[in-house]
Amino acid sequence: MNLASLQTKTEVRIDTSLKQDIFTLNGIQQSGVPLERVQSFMGIIRKWSESSDYSLINSENNFPDSAGLASSASGFAALAAAASAAYGLELSTKDLSRLARRGSGSAARSIPSGFVEWYAGHTDEDSYAKTIAPADHWDLADCIAIIKKEPKETGSTAGHQIAATSPIQKARVLDCSRRLDICRQAIKEKDFSALAEIIELDSNLLHAVMMSSTPPLLYWCGISLEIMKQVARWRKEGIPAAYTLDAGPNVHVICEGKYQDEIIKRLDEITGVLAILPSRPGNGACMLGLDKINNLPTP
Repeated sequence: MNLASLQTKTEVRIDTSLKQDIFTLNGIQQSGVPLERVQSFMGIIRKWSESSDYSLINSENNFPDSAGLASSASGFAALAAAASAAYGLELSTKDLSRLARRGSGSAARSIPSGFVEWYAGHTDEDSYAKTIAPADHWDLADCIAIIKKEPKETGSTAGHQIAATSPIQKARVLDCSRRLDICRQAIKEKDFSALAEIIELDSNLLHAVMMSSTPPLLYWCGISLEIMKQVARWRKEGIPAAYTLDAGPNVHVICEGKYQDEIIKRLDEITGVLAILPSRPGNGACMLGLDKINNLPTP
């Protein structure tokens, strides 16, 4: 589910005087691994466009970076859209999704709008994301409980690299198609009970893999667990809510839209919750202040 309120804005300006790409994130010029990831991605852009020019890249997020909120997915989706436009690439939504995936796998899902499925594929050509339902298909809300705003010590990329060391990972992967079928059907049928059960199972399996990897990754903290327990209790009380966590301690509480204010109120009462970021389903990548480019809409 793409989120309307969590956004990355990225501008790419080609500068023929540069000897390498310069990347600024939230006003801070980047170096090390963040810069290297962006430069590697821009290398793909230059190869596709047959250009040798470097660029000034300025990106801003309105939510915490590297805190388990998919900032890499949002960031590389925005970069793929901005860079392809700057370098004159005329890409379909499918190909833009493929391109974004090269920067961060999850970025493929941030290109199309609304409720999105990422096809695993067998090659670069058939691994892309596609909308399975528009943003207005189902009035859901994601109330994100921020527990830690600081970047996590171990990033998602490092977690992927050691996932195979977990004895649980093979079973998790083999069961993926079944879970995906259930989730897709729950979204299409607006079956919140089925959605809640499958997204919580999927989240728990993800963290079980990380906890049982070598070395183990422990992203949950005490407040994360408390929220998860409370969500289960709220659901028993008749409030349609479910939790899911990415690679971080912050908790996404998904609920039916009409319960958003009640969920925010209850989350706000939990000691240790620093902030709550509410959002509804939203559109994918779009161009700001420009005419329609690469089949992408303008706001």
